[in-house]
Amino acid sequence: MAGTVQFDLVSPERRLASLSASEVQIPGADGDLTAMEGHAPTITTLRPGILKAMGTDGVKSYVVTGGFAEISATGVSVLAERAILLEEATSAILDAMMADGAEAAAIMADKDVADKMMADLQAMKTAAGH
Repeated sequence: MAGTVQFDLVSPERRLASLSASEVQIPGADGDLTAMEGHAPTITTLRPGILKAMGTDGVKSYVVTGGFAEISATGVSVLAERAILLEEATSAILDAMMADGAEAAAIMADKDVADKMMADLQAMKTAAGH
């Protein structure tokens, strides 16, 4: 595999990934981005969405609800608020994520931020195929 980066994904519950990837697609708060070897150093917050890592074993996809990604020329480290493998994302789990988001949105002072978060969660659920 030409041009790889070390990809690590952890959540408070567990380490989900530590692999060599040719690219990592990240749902950034300010827009999606793709990290590859030689990427400029960047730190971004995550929005709810699907994170994908292209490795030697194919594409690994993860549902993430937020957190941070640190990108360097040789690696991508993601610290997710909550993350699960896409194939583990049942409708019940995604509905629970939506309910948690709705609770958080209900107490947010900025209605626009709350509305965007709920829209991102709904888009994440749709992208996950539910």
